[in-house]
Amino acid sequence: LKKTRYILTSNRSTLQKKDKDADEDRIIHKGSSLFKTEDIKRQRGYEAKYDELLKQNELLFTLDLVKEKVSQAYKMTDEIKMAEEIGNIMEICQATNNKHFIWFSKLLDNHFEGIIAHATYKISSGKIEGINQKIKTLRRHGYGYPDDEYFFLKVMDVSRKKYVRNQRSHKISD
Repeated sequence: LKKTRYILTSNRSTLQKKDKDADEDRIIHKGSSLFKTEDIKRQRGYEAKYDELLKQNELLFTLDLVKEKVSQAYKMTDEIKMAEEIGNIMEICQATNNKHFIWFSKLLDNHFEGIIAHATYKISSGKIEGINQKIKTLRRHGYGYPDDEYFFLKVMDVSRKKYVRNQRSHKISD
């Protein structure tokens, strides 16, 4: 299983795309005459390696099946169909008698209501996570603020500012 984590966590379509790139002799790293390195071309055989891994290990095959079913379930917009699909996934996990699959089945069971709600309400926690990250960064940079009130004022200030990605450091006038 050495050097196969990327292959096992990738979708089959991604692996097929990489194999197609290899057929077209796509260069993934341009060589340099200065450092005397040559071009590196995309290797072939990702999908074949993936299929071989699944053939060799029954649990990996089950894992791949569960991965695909979870991916399909999260694309559904009907709560009833999604509930049935999640139920099928939990049954597959229980049938393996593997402690990791059983743990995953319990995890799905404990969060069943929230998972099913995703079919109707496509809500992400991305904004909350972003604000939490801003607060952590501010806390790290502001070691030694005089008091908590000042820190909370800084949090309010940073949360109001509009985020500009890759902001220019100097204004260039025309």
